[in-house]
Amino acid sequence: MKTVLITGAYRGLGFEVARQLADRGWKVIVTARKVKQGSTAAAEIKNASFLELDVLDDSSVANVAKQVPQLNALVNNAAIIAENDQDILTIRPELVARTIAANALGALRVSQAFVPLLLKSSVGRIVNVSSGAGQLSDMGTWSPAYAVSKATLNALTCLLAATLKDKGIAVNSVCPGWCRTEMGGQSAPRSIEEGAAGIVWLASDAPQERTGLFWRDREVIPW
Repeated sequence: MKTVLITGAYRGLGFEVARQLADRGWKVIVTARKVKQGSTAAAEIKNASFLELDVLDDSSVANVAKQVPQLNALVNNAAIIAENDQDILTIRPELVARTIAANALGALRVSQAFVPLLLKSSVGRIVNVSSGAGQLSDMGTWSPAYAVSKATLNALTCLLAATLKDKGIAVNSVCPGWCRTEMGGQSAPRSIEEGAAGIVWLASDAPQERTGLFWRDREVIPW
């Protein structure tokens, strides 16, 4: 049975990715900072367990890594959008730094901790849940801290992919689109199921040699 670990998986896209992979026979490790919500989420998914994980904390990440015996795929899904993330001309640099720390450096920290396990898998994969907001080719003015954090995450995807390509680990970024999650709001045009599908595909079915790319709906998109 293949095993996947998903960060920030107690709700929204993370939870739906966990549910879809579990339905396909995967063993799922649901992780989150919030113990009660994470435990409840894992209990609702077959073949799932919960581990408390704070992607901002080195000791928390190291502790979880010690508890996972095998891993085939890592989905870096945990992310934040700050309430006052609105205007690049007035936003506090500290807020930008805090968002980058959570959305990009957290994914790097977790990836570094779990690469040794992924190397033991014949088809190791890292999927970084990014956003079209982080596309340098089409960047607007919306949520500048979030946009910068996702652009940083995309850069980390490229670096990790280049480093791990010859070791057999595929590393990709994916934009799930604007989905009806708590973060995305109910006016979003896409369902959670639609958004999760592309993440699930990269974690499980995408060609292993396709690495270091940015995807949406199984199609490569510009950085």
